[in-house]
Amino acid sequence: MFSSVAHLARANPFNTPHLQLVHDGLGDLRSSSPGPTGQPRRPRNLAAAAVEEYSCEFGSAKYYALCGFGGVLSCGLTHTAVVPLDLVKCRMQVDPQKYKGIFNGFSVTLKEDGVRGLAKGWAPTFLGYSMQGLCKFGFYEVFKVLYSNMLGEENTYLWRTSLYLAASASAEFFADIALAPMEAAKVRIQTQPGYANTLRDAAPKMYKEEGLKAFYKGVAPLWMRQIPYTMMKFACFERTVEALYKFVVPKPRSECSKPEQLVVTFVAGYIAGVFCAIVSHPADSVVSVLNKEKGSGASLVLKRLGFKGVWKGLFARIIMIGTLTALQWFIYDSVKVYFRLPRPPPPEMPESLKKKLGLTQ
Repeated sequence: MFSSVAHLARANPFNTPHLQLVHDGLGDLRSSSPGPTGQPRRPRNLAAAAVEEYSCEFGSAKYYALCGFGGVLSCGLTHTAVVPLDLVKCRMQVDPQKYKGIFNGFSVTLKEDGVRGLAKGWAPTFLGYSMQGLCKFGFYEVFKVLYSNMLGEENTYLWRTSLYLAASASAEFFADIALAPMEAAKVRIQTQPGYANTLRDAAPKMYKEEGLKAFYKGVAPLWMRQIPYTMMKFACFERTVEALYKFVVPKPRSECSKPEQLVVTFVAGYIAGVFCAIVSHPADSVVSVLNKEKGSGASLVLKRLGFKGVWKGLFARIIMIGTLTALQWFIYDSVKVYFRLPRPPPPEMPESLKKKLGLTQ
């Protein structure tokens, strides 16, 4: 029993590199065996550098711009598509007495506002999350390369989970500043009956009542919600993809077709999305209530909601975020495939590190 627990601890993707080296080293010795041509597989950095088969160079301005465009499509389209579910989730959070569950929430909304009522807030959702996606995915690629260059090849491999966490947190910091104004308007439209039905009505009214503060008072709770969410989203996705190719997919990624690779992307994205929803839900509840009420502070809202209150609407959020995250990664990776962008394979232990550890001759 204890040996099994120890094995799981070593395999933990969020473990320290020192406890994970033997586990990864043995796996990498198998994965670095000669391929069909008798040549060893190229390490990650060399694979990314093979620019002759791509439309641009890895880490170039064009690469980052197209990654940002992929983020616009992946976040803007998916969040807009689930506006009805998001609307019901927000209403459950701010008025649990009236909206007692997902199905009850849809029923009450349809009865009061009709089918069109389910689309309330679609415009700020599309604009806000498009801007967020641009910064989230575009800056993630920038910070991942920047921090990797600072660490060096060996430390990038050893501390790759920490690298994913740091790069995604840095990207999300800026992404939330871009999202905050539209998120505030969306919540007002969706949760305050009679306040406004469109972004064109809500934005001037918010500015007249509270000034710029109305659009940015929710940025701190957004950081509380989105930064842990994005750290889990990117780190869990990256390590899940790595684990799927190592333990589940019966052949190396280089031998998988593009559609097969995109299926792996979707599965890894959904797994990451479930964890994202759980990690970020309490802060999401605070954001929903905070943007509905004038003059409230995050700490006061959190205290009033209590432990049970912050978990209202979790099931709806798991369904929404799981599906969203899977589709976002699928769309983002599809954009990379369509524009023939470099897509480095899961990381492998550098040859220099293998020699230091005596894992190769």
